[in-house]
Order: sequence, then C-alpha cells, then structure tokens
Amino acid sequence: MGQKVHPVGFRTGIMIGWKSRWYANKQEFANLLIEDQKVRDFIKKHPTKTQYRSAGIDRIEIERTRDEVKVILFVARPGLIIGKKGQEVELLQEELQNLIGRRVNLKIEEISRPELQAQLVAEEISMQLAKRASFRRTMKKAMELSMDAGAKGIKVQLAGRLGGAEMARREKAILGSIPLSTLRAKIDYGFAEASTAQGNIGVQVWINQGMHEGDVTDGANAEAGQAQKKPKRTYKR
Repeated sequence: MGQKVHPVGFRTGIMIGWKSRWYANKQEFANLLIEDQKVRDFIKKHPTKTQYRSAGIDRIEIERTRDEVKVILFVARPGLIIGKKGQEVELLQEELQNLIGRRVNLKIEEISRPELQAQLVAEEISMQLAKRASFRRTMKKAMELSMDAGAKGIKVQLAGRLGGAEMARREKAILGSIPLSTLRAKIDYGFAEASTAQGNIGVQVWINQGMHEGDVTDGANAEAGQAQKKPKRTYKR
C-alpha cells in the first residue's frame, strides 16, 4: 500500500506560502476558517454566473486585516470575471460582503501560462471527459500542451468507469520527471471530477514547474567540506 503525501501540503510553509494568511485566537479561528471556505465555494460554484467556471480560476488567496478581507483571484481568463468596465467585479465584491458581513477588497491576477497550473489542466481534462471525449487522447493532448509550455514533467491519473466500462479502474501516464519527494521541486497538484452518464471520474494532475531558486553551490561546498580519507596504513618490514 502506497503512502501518498499531498505535494502542496508537503511544501507549504517550507517552499511555498499559505493560501490563507491571517491570525486569530482560538475562539474565532474555526469561524474564520469556515468563512474562507464559504468565499471560495461561492466564487467557484456561483449560483447564477456560470461563466466563472470557464474563467479558469486556479486558486483563491485570502488575507485578513482588522478592517477588511482581501480576496485575490488567480485567473486564466480574467475578462469573464471583470466584465465590461469592471462592473462584474463590483457586483461580486458586494455579494461577498453580503455573504460574510465584512468589507471585502477583491483583486484579480492574470495567469500567463495556464498550461503549467495543475488545477486548470485537471479541470480542462474533466470538461473534455464530460463531453464524452476519448480519455487517452485527452490525457495525451493535455500532457503535450503542458510540456510545450515549459513544464519539466507531468503526471496524470484518471480513476473511475473509464470509457463507460462496467468495472472502475485507474489509468496513469507520465512525461518527463516528477520528483515528488524533492522539496526544492515546484510540484503543482490539481484535482477535478468529471460527471459522466456512468458516474464520476476523478482526475489528478501533478506538474513539475522546475526548481526553486537557491544557492546552487550548496552541493559543491558540502562535497568540498568532507574530511579527507585516512591514508592507507603502511607496514614496515
């Protein structure tokens, strides 16, 4: 049985930052945590504006101060959320303020290369599977696009009744290198579910975006600092 570790959780606080950045005492912590989840669910699964689901929202980061809640959206197609003259942003900001009862400052950041974001790749694959596309062709195309965009490696795993088969199974494909245990490696992870007539299909994606920049001489220094080997013992006749 394999012991799997979430790549993002494994690196959070060491190589990458938290998605929610605030401090609270024990009495308020649980309520604020639920509030964060409400904000994320409301934006991702908006009851009326379905265009948000096709906008390519990779992640939502939340910062809290004493006065306001700052919500940062990282989006592949920001035009679908901003709308004409920024009217949609103001409406969404008002809806979030009514939802949580606090002042909200909404900020939108554009993602330049969505092919390198694992969550967006997983969602794209799930959308294709929901349209009854061939799962092998969909996997291959998504992986090639990510590698062409500059990924060092990509791994895709599908689980469920693939191709309408009676028995559920897993299919896995890997291109390039995926060093999951190397903390310096920028491994992005994404998960999505594709709703099909036969049932849901789980889509997992790991993308190696390269290495975090650090002191590249660490290895050489460690090697140079090793103690010299003792000379071979000589025997006198």
